[in-house]
Amino acid sequence: MFDKLDDILNRFEEIMGELGEPTVTANQERFRKLMKEQSDLTPIVETYKEYKKSNQDVEDSLAMLEGETDEEMREMLKEELGSAKKRIEELEQKLKILLLPKDPNDDKNVIVEIRAGAGGDEAALFAAEIYRLYVHYAESQRWRVETVSVDEIGIGGMKEVSFMITGQGAYSKLKYESGVHRVQRVPETESGGRIHTSTITVAVMPEVEDVDVVIDEKDIRIDVMRASGNGGQCVNTTDSAVRLTHYPTGIVVYSQTEKSQLQNKAKAFALLRAKLYDIEQQKAHDAEAELRRSQIGTGDRSEKIRTYNFPQGRVTDHRIGLTLYKLDKIMNGDIQEIVDACIAADQAAKLLKMGEG
Repeated sequence: MFDKLDDILNRFEEIMGELGEPTVTANQERFRKLMKEQSDLTPIVETYKEYKKSNQDVEDSLAMLEGETDEEMREMLKEELGSAKKRIEELEQKLKILLLPKDPNDDKNVIVEIRAGAGGDEAALFAAEIYRLYVHYAESQRWRVETVSVDEIGIGGMKEVSFMITGQGAYSKLKYESGVHRVQRVPETESGGRIHTSTITVAVMPEVEDVDVVIDEKDIRIDVMRASGNGGQCVNTTDSAVRLTHYPTGIVVYSQTEKSQLQNKAKAFALLRAKLYDIEQQKAHDAEAELRRSQIGTGDRSEKIRTYNFPQGRVTDHRIGLTLYKLDKIMNGDIQEIVDACIAADQAAKLLKMGEG
C-alpha cells in the first residue's frame, strides 16, 4: 500500500510541475486532463502527508520520552503519543478507503425512473412523494433536476416519472436508491383505517455519452406527437413530444416536457442510451457473482431495499439494517444519513473482500 502511495505522491508532484509550464496551459485539453487528475489525487495526497506527519510525531514523542525525567512532562508526552497513534490508525483506514477502485460512473449525472408497483392509486401517490423527495435532496446538493416524462393520475399521483439530475457526484450518492421501495400506511381513500402496503420501483442510471453506447439508426423508430397530460397550454399546441422505439430490446421512451421537438428528442435519446447502458451493466453484474457479494444488497432491481412505515414514523433500509425514526424529514429530502450509511457499508464490504483476496 505504501509503495502505491509513494508513487501517487510522486505523480502528484509531476502534475504540479507540469501545470506550471506555459506549453501545458496553452493546450486546453491537456490542461483540463491534468487538472482532473490533480483533483482526483488531492484527497489521497493530503491524507498521506498527514499520515507521515503523525508518524513523525510518534517518533519525536518517543525520542523525547526516552530522555525525559520530569513525571508531569512524561505524562504529557504519553498523552500526545496516544492521540498520535490513534490518529495514525484512523488515517490508515481512510487511506485504504481512498485507494479502493473508483466506480467509473461516480462523477456522472443520473437519469432516475420511478414506477408505481403494487397498490394502485396509493402506489402512484407514493411514487409522486418519492419523486419530490429526490427533488428536495437534489436541491440540498445544488444539483439541477429536469423532468423527461411523466404519466400522472388525476389525484396528484404518478404512474411513472423519468427525470435527469445534473450535478457533481450525483451517481455516487444516488446509485444506492435503485430497487423496490415499500410504503405502509392508511390510504386517505380507506374508510376502515386499515394499513395498506404498496410498492414502487426506482431505477437510477448514469447518464452516458454517445461513445459509451452506439445506437444504430436502423434500430429505431421515431414518432412525433402532441404532448398529453398536464403540460400546460403552450406545450400541447404543437407536435413537440417524441417517442422512440428501440426494436432490438423493445424499449419505448417518451419525452414531452420541452416545448421544442429537438429538445425532447435529445432528452429521449439520453434516456434510451442510459437504459441500454443499464442493461449491459446488469448483464455484467449478473455474470459476476463475486461483484454481487461485494455490494450492499444484490443490486437487483426487484430487491426490496427500503420500507417507509407511516404509522410508526420510521424508515428501514433492509440492506444495511438501518432504521431511522424521522420519516417526515426523510420524505422532505433529508436522506443524507441513509446515503452515508450505504456508502460506508459498501466500502466496508469492499475492504473485507480486498482483505480476503
